[in-house]
This record gives sequence, structure tokens and C-alpha cells, in this order.
Amino acid sequence: MKFSIERAALLKAVSQAQSVVERRNTIPILANVLIEAEGADVQFRATDLDIEVVDKAPAMVERAGATTVSAVVLHEIVRKLPDGAMVTLSEDSGAGRLTVQAGRSNFNLATLPKEDFPVMASSEYASNFSAPAPVLRRLFDKSKFAISTEETRYYLNGVYMHVAESEEGRMLRCVATDGHRLARIDAKLPEGAEEMPGVIVPRKTVGELRKLLDDDDLVVDVSVSESKVRFATPQITLTSKVIDGTFPDYSRVIPTNNTRRLEVDAAEFAKAVDRVATVSSERSRAVKLSLDEDRLVLSVNAPDSGAAEEELAVAYADEHLDIGFNAKYLLEIASQVDRENAVFLFNSSGDPTLMREGNDLSAVYVVMPMRV
Repeated sequence: MKFSIERAALLKAVSQAQSVVERRNTIPILANVLIEAEGADVQFRATDLDIEVVDKAPAMVERAGATTVSAVVLHEIVRKLPDGAMVTLSEDSGAGRLTVQAGRSNFNLATLPKEDFPVMASSEYASNFSAPAPVLRRLFDKSKFAISTEETRYYLNGVYMHVAESEEGRMLRCVATDGHRLARIDAKLPEGAEEMPGVIVPRKTVGELRKLLDDDDLVVDVSVSESKVRFATPQITLTSKVIDGTFPDYSRVIPTNNTRRLEVDAAEFAKAVDRVATVSSERSRAVKLSLDEDRLVLSVNAPDSGAAEEELAVAYADEHLDIGFNAKYLLEIASQVDRENAVFLFNSSGDPTLMREGNDLSAVYVVMPMRV
């Protein structure tokens, strides 16, 4: 195998591959990237047995072939090569070595046989549809902050992507929750997604998927089966197992009769929460919201470190309310708001609070209060 490739194209492909590879491996081949050169393309394939990413890059292939080499080492080498360099990779299969050459730099890396590399079995997908990258990016970006990190509740360790009924008809919906906060994001149902089985996309996959969705002009092909999900662009294909579990009935925790309405400038609110939380002890991070007519007072009282208070002008016309929240949760929810105003709907100081962006019902957040 021998081919030449531009450093920028090589770096992009290898960085996507090496981020999938687990740093600690009991199986040596899983630390490697499978490089396959044929025609006018080179494919870089990496897997941790749960996720597989295949990145295609254009190259000048002199001799077709395939080999595997350490993903992390190759990434580090390419990262340190000068911008604009032309990189030549050639394999000596007899010696089990891969030579990486760029200008005056020359590296000789150990390889492992390509036959040992595990390729994820392709499955029959029950549903295939396409969606613009910005639509998928919004669905996952706005919901992923609420993914649970508690391993015992493994069925909450991802984003639940499914077809749901809403007031505006059937929607493609992503939901994540950790029991303290919840995010529910809707998008128009793409053609072909009507029969899609609901799947829980794991946290690591959501992180890897984000790298595919940066280009606003891209259309992403999505394939879903009961056990796998696949996202494909012309250059990159990401295949992942889904979490084998049942996502809880989240609709039960979304309050429907919260009538006390607070409207506040989202950016100002987030900055004020951040400022007053500075004095609070890390463990509780509780911020108290005191609401009166058109007035909100944010306060923190931490006996061991001090107290803070800030007042904001808001739109609020209901009776007085004192309610407390974890500062981190409030900040994360406020930072999801793309519009100018955030609308909070309260019931009482002990009930879940609903938050949305202005009158937009396609993104809804729920946060549980704290005692303060």
C-alpha cells in the first residue's frame, strides 16, 4: 500500500478516528485505525466495538492495500507536521511497518494485520431518512446537557430519538433527562421516518455525531434499527449500537398546569445567576429566586463563604413566589435559549418548573426545584 495525501485532509480523517478509540484497551487492535487505500480514496476506520466511524478522504493512491496502525500515534504525528505538507504513507507488509513521510520528516510505525480488525456487522435498517445537518444539530445540542451520567440508570445515559405526537402533528423528537432536569426538542418529521423505532443514542455517540454536523449545507442520511443507528455524510459514516433499555414515560413529568409566568432576558438572567452563584458552596450551589410584580431577586446565602443578591427587571404579574434551584442546572437551561427571552412557568416552590424559548413550543425544558 502506498498513497500521498494532503496533511489537512489526513488530520481531519485521523482526528475523527482517534477520538472513537478508547485510551485503555485490553485488545491491542482496538487502539488501531484501519487504513484502506483504493481508487482515488483512502478510508480510515476506527471502532470501540460499540461505535464505528469510517472517514473517507481523497488521495493519490499508487498501490492499493490496507493495514492498521496506532490511531493516537498517527494523529499526534500528523498534528505536528507543518501546514500544507504532502504526506506519503507506505506499508512494508513483510516487515510489518508503515512509513509516514513529509518533507524531511520520516516515521516508521509498527502495524497489526488488517485481518484482525473487527468490522461492525451491517444490520438491516427498519427506517432510512435524510435530514439537514442544522436540524439534527439542534435536536442533539439542545438535549444532550440533560443526559444522565449515573451508570446504574443506563437507560438514561443517552438521547431518546423517536417519533412523537404533538399539537402540530407528528414530530421527530429528542429527549434527555437525569431525573433533575429534562429537555424535549422537536423537529419536523422527515420523509421516510414515520416507521422509525424509538432508540436511545448513547452519550459517546452523541459527542462523536456533533463533529459530522458542523456544515450547514450538508444533508445527513440517517438509518435506524432496533439495535443500531447510522449517520452518514458523503465523507463520514458513524455507526453505533443503541442502548438496550426502555426510556421512561417522560410526558408524566412535564407539567401542564403551571400558570405563574415569568419572562426574562435569557442572556441577562444567565449572567446574573452566574454572578450570584460565585459565593455559594460547591456542594449545594443553590440559588433562590424571589418573584414579585415585574421584579426578580436572585440570592445565594452560603454561611461559610458569604452571600450575594442581584435584582432584575422582568415581566411577572402573579403573586409572590420564593423558589430555589441548582445554579448549574439553571445556567445550562438558560444557555439553550437562542431567542432573546426565556419564559418560566411555575406552579409552587415544590413543583417542577417549565422553561421554553418565548412562545416556541418545539423546545421545552423542565427543572426540579431545591429547598433553600
